[in-house]
Amino acid sequence: MASIFRVTGILWADFFAYYVLWMMMIYLTDVWKLDFTHAAAIINIWRGSALVLPLVFVYLAEAFLGNFCIVLLTSLSYSVGLGLLWMSTPPVLAKSSNNCAEYKPECIGEQQKQLFYASLVLIAAGIAGHLASLGSFVNDQMEKMATDFLSGAPGSMCCPILGGFMGVLIPIIGLIVVSLVKSWGVQFGVCALFALASLVIFLSGVCSYKYVGPRGSPLTTVFRVFFAAFSKITCSRPRDENELYEIRSSDVDENVALMPHTKALRCLDNAAIILPQPTVEQQEQHRWKLCRVTEVEATKTLVRSIPLWVTLLFCGVVSAIGDTYFLEQATTLNPKLGRIKVPLVLLLGLYDQAKSVFSKFFVMIATEIVGRKLSRFRYVSPVGVSVSMVFSILCCIAAAKVEARRLGIVKSHGLIDKPDERVPMKIFWLLPQFALLGALDGIREWSVPNLVVAQAPRSMLGLFNFISLSIFGTGYMGSAVSVYVVGRVSKKVSGINWFQSTLNKSRLDKYYWVLAALSAINLVIYILVVCFYGFKDLGVEELEEPEFEETEDNIFNHME
Repeated sequence: MASIFRVTGILWADFFAYYVLWMMMIYLTDVWKLDFTHAAAIINIWRGSALVLPLVFVYLAEAFLGNFCIVLLTSLSYSVGLGLLWMSTPPVLAKSSNNCAEYKPECIGEQQKQLFYASLVLIAAGIAGHLASLGSFVNDQMEKMATDFLSGAPGSMCCPILGGFMGVLIPIIGLIVVSLVKSWGVQFGVCALFALASLVIFLSGVCSYKYVGPRGSPLTTVFRVFFAAFSKITCSRPRDENELYEIRSSDVDENVALMPHTKALRCLDNAAIILPQPTVEQQEQHRWKLCRVTEVEATKTLVRSIPLWVTLLFCGVVSAIGDTYFLEQATTLNPKLGRIKVPLVLLLGLYDQAKSVFSKFFVMIATEIVGRKLSRFRYVSPVGVSVSMVFSILCCIAAAKVEARRLGIVKSHGLIDKPDERVPMKIFWLLPQFALLGALDGIREWSVPNLVVAQAPRSMLGLFNFISLSIFGTGYMGSAVSVYVVGRVSKKVSGINWFQSTLNKSRLDKYYWVLAALSAINLVIYILVVCFYGFKDLGVEELEEPEFEETEDNIFNHME
């Protein structure tokens, strides 16, 4: 129980980092008094970086450091980052910096700003490191626990279950308590304490963990193929593909699947050309000069997947508006249900429930239609991605309609120049757009990994998953660029920028309509790419896997 409690305890930092991420928009607009577009740009670049960096960390883990070192270093980054975030609040360093202690922009000095931005960098590194290595590290520990269970160790069956339950229950209770506190310093301070506690608990089990060293990264193979192909750019390719370098069938490891040669991207075949001199045995010793056909074909698969990945980028742009502009809309509306004030965290709960419900509903329908027919199975995931894109269009349309209604009420009640006053409109009008956003992310988070697993080479499954994640991260950062471009274009066309200093003066509804139109165009492009994409035929091996088994929910799904 102690071991699994330590491992699940490291998730505490992720729970609270997600809470900080969810509330950061409100903190920047209410305390720092930033323009909502400026605050949204900071958050989306922060979130996007946290999704792009795992590709770097997983390479470091697989090629050099191993999962334990990455988890340890990034957990330390988490603790320091959340601690600096707490220190950046006005009351903490008010005396040392000779500033006031109130939550007002004039009470935030340069020292607090430096601490704040440094904390964002460290928290993003913590999120990225856990995304890259924590899952693999937990799997290594579960393998050890399974070995203990088979050996008949006492308590080896019930203790992991109880330990995992306690490791998740404690931070959930902590989040509920933190959400009821109004002081930002106390909220961030409690998050920092839980992160520090999770690090201490994790370190207490250093002697009991199963350690697995670096096993080599498939990204290194990609680099090798490009380097070898470029180094032989002047060499002529043999007419007979059998003359290209490949290991003999008798030397193939049973876990390595050979890939047949294809005629696409012939320029990469240069990496497998066997030169007349020196001998083959000598060339084999220089792995950056000679690559196998299987390694070349795996790299070709990655390159061919780039157009498909690019079409997924805009899903990240739409998903980015949930924790930023949707939340900013919510802060202007009436949150009361009778005499009860509805906390904003409930919108997060609705979003999470929508993700779960819609993804399960899609999986159920796909199971009923496809069953176990190989000829249809490979199309389920691409269709799921297109369905998620349809939901992105509906989400933007619903958000545009609700925002137009909100602006109408703002004008009729003379609240255009009163951004701090509540609009006499219930917060529940936002439920449809939060639910549709949950549907978009839920179906996408199921479909994209399954699409990757079905089409990626066996040696690059993990790499393809992290590339997909980095694409969505790029989409989050692209949201800030889209706001800037739309604002400039709107000012040039109509003379008025749609994004003003406050939400009441802006035309966020028109921006949502632009996103809906661009999402529709992106859907058409995606369909065209899919029609020309060469999907891999599934064999009996793939069919025997649980095709529609939903992956276990975890805190990392919220970051996508």
